[in-house]
Amino acid sequence: MSFSASVLTLYPEMFPGPLGLSLAGRALVSGTWSLEAIQIRDFASDRHRTVDDTPAGGGAGMVMRADVLASAIDHASPEGDPRPRLLMSPRGKPLTQARVRELAAGPGIVIVCGRFEGVDQRVIDARGLEEVSVGDFILSGGEPAALVLLDAVVRLLPGVMGNAVSGDEESFENGLLEHPHYTRPQEFEGRQIPEVLISGNHKKIAAWRRAESEKLTRERRPDLLESDGTTDG
Repeated sequence: MSFSASVLTLYPEMFPGPLGLSLAGRALVSGTWSLEAIQIRDFASDRHRTVDDTPAGGGAGMVMRADVLASAIDHASPEGDPRPRLLMSPRGKPLTQARVRELAAGPGIVIVCGRFEGVDQRVIDARGLEEVSVGDFILSGGEPAALVLLDAVVRLLPGVMGNAVSGDEESFENGLLEHPHYTRPQEFEGRQIPEVLISGNHKKIAAWRRAESEKLTRERRPDLLESDGTTDG
């Protein structure tokens, strides 16, 4: 059974976008995964296809209506659908590689792309939406975040990456940032490839890569070392 993704959005033309290219695109064509982009406006009941309204209690902007969005979710994910329902939101739980792996091991995902000031809390609660963030910044809508999440997940599906172990040493897979990479030419603008990498000594190469990963992580993301229980002391 292929991995099935349904994206609820006001801009279905944004999909598959970059997901139609490279590894994800080939996997989409081959049927390794499927993608359905659903127009939320199709579930509005008025002739203007209204999906938003002014926020209760006042304030700037507009809020996506609970009734319209609930109808769209029920269409995409009827009762019994085992796929998790995600809402791309800057206030959501940060997306991690561990969560990406969990999603890739499942049957698929239903993703709701928010717009405006946000989504009526009642539909989040009533439809069990898991709020997910891709970073501490604000986007114009959930669509770019959904593309990021799907790209991260799809590349882990069986057969998508040519080499199944390609991702084993990538950043976050072992709690560290990835070590530096080098390739030919051996000298570039006076800079040499580190001698250890051309020594042929695989044990020393592995030790060097581990040390470089720890160094980069300590410099750039010390929080990863702390969360892993590793300290400098």
